[in-house]
Amino acid sequence: MKNILSESYGRELAARTTFEREAIWLPLLSVQLMNAGEPVVRNKTFTDCVIEGPAMITPLGGTTFESCHMGSASDPQSLLFTPRGPTLVGVIGLENCAFIRCRMVQIGYTGNPEFLADMTKLLANAKVVG
Repeated sequence: MKNILSESYGRELAARTTFEREAIWLPLLSVQLMNAGEPVVRNKTFTDCVIEGPAMITPLGGTTFESCHMGSASDPQSLLFTPRGPTLVGVIGLENCAFIRCRMVQIGYTGNPEFLADMTKLLANAKVVG
């Protein structure tokens, strides 16, 4: 059994670029990357994964969501949050990441107005349930 809080596991997790058919606790991945000197989740591909929070994410550029289940809420707008200041504190940034057929659990989304508008359209057409 792996100790997910061990330093060796953290280094291994931070070094990976691909994740397939596994559950990813996004806060743990983010912290391990910060410990490795990476302030954002960058250049990672997640395929058929469950992306677990609780977490608030913001795509910083080059991040795509292909055929993903973006979350569950009685009102899909409950998954979106508008920034109220110039800096996003406590938010996990995603840069050049690909999410393919993933399922998001307890994930909220924030970002620039264009991203939020795109997510509003995506969620309006997606199967999102409470």
